Amino acid sequence: MRTDKFDGALQGVSRRQFITATGVGSATALGGCLGSDTDDDDESETTDQGEPEGNEELSGEVTVTGSSTVYPISDEMAARFMAANPGVTVTVESTGSGGGFERHFCPGDSDINGASRRIKSTEKNHCAENDVTPVEMQIAGDALTMAVSTENTWADCLSFDELARIWSEDGAETWAEIDPDWPDEEFELYGPDTTSGTYDWFTQTVVSEVGTHRSDYVGTEDDTTIIQGLEESPYAMGYFGFSYYAENEDRVTALDIKANEGDACGEPSLQAASDGTYPMARPLFVYPSAEALQREEVREFVRFYLENSTADWIAEEVSYVPASDEQAEANLRTLAEIVDA
Repeated sequence: MRTDKFDGALQGVSRRQFITATGVGSATALGGCLGSDTDDDDESETTDQGEPEGNEELSGEVTVTGSSTVYPISDEMAARFMAANPGVTVTVESTGSGGGFERHFCPGDSDINGASRRIKSTEKNHCAENDVTPVEMQIAGDALTMAVSTENTWADCLSFDELARIWSEDGAETWAEIDPDWPDEEFELYGPDTTSGTYDWFTQTVVSEVGTHRSDYVGTEDDTTIIQGLEESPYAMGYFGFSYYAENEDRVTALDIKANEGDACGEPSLQAASDGTYPMARPLFVYPSAEALQREEVREFVRFYLENSTADWIAEEVSYVPASDEQAEANLRTLAEIVDA
């Protein structure tokens, strides 16, 4: 199983290059603060979780695209920012991480793209072709959740190997193929579309140990479609970000997960994602472009986003692990470097 480490490194900032504010995200543990500490210096300050006062004179439009997983955070940030800055309109659209990069952000048609995995090299190249400079900022953590129907009384915990056998091309077709004591009934599978960062993360972290992600499943960027599919059949299974499970935990059942056969089963929760006891914990990102950040309305929205990325309401209201103070500080230093460049 591939495991990356949060290195917390603040990369140098230059235009026409990919810019990153945080290190590589862990596939198996978010380590309490969702990353290792950044370098300490005298200029570092703990970010304020209180929302800053607005500016009634600020005006303009900000467009956010990308991950359906990051969407609830960005949408709430937009609502709070517009309440304090009524002259600014922030539009947030759920397009999938890859769909947002390909169709909106890299062509220069959106200012910020949310992503539930890191930007790919091909996407960086696409952006560079259009003189768009993505700036990586890790803003939260998630517990990717595998769920089944509430009528499923046989499955409670699956390993990465079992998940890979179910979700890989030419993999298992029935529940009984995973465990002979389970029903000899075909899987009905629901998941994110291939343009989704959640699809990419799950494929790379879990399925790739066996092969490629199977194509004969219902793929969608609308997570409510997955929830509805699980409700309609006891033999259904699907996966999505923890926030959507938290909103619908009375409608579906979340499976416990273990990375290896000998491991203890981990239940999806924000605490488990934070302390590293849930193996499908993952970091979440936003990517503003360095060019869009030159506009005051975009810059101030991103600043607002980063200053509030450590707030308790992120866990309480949208069910994600807030960023650590160290991550927020690193992001704000990157923002300052770009603005002052």
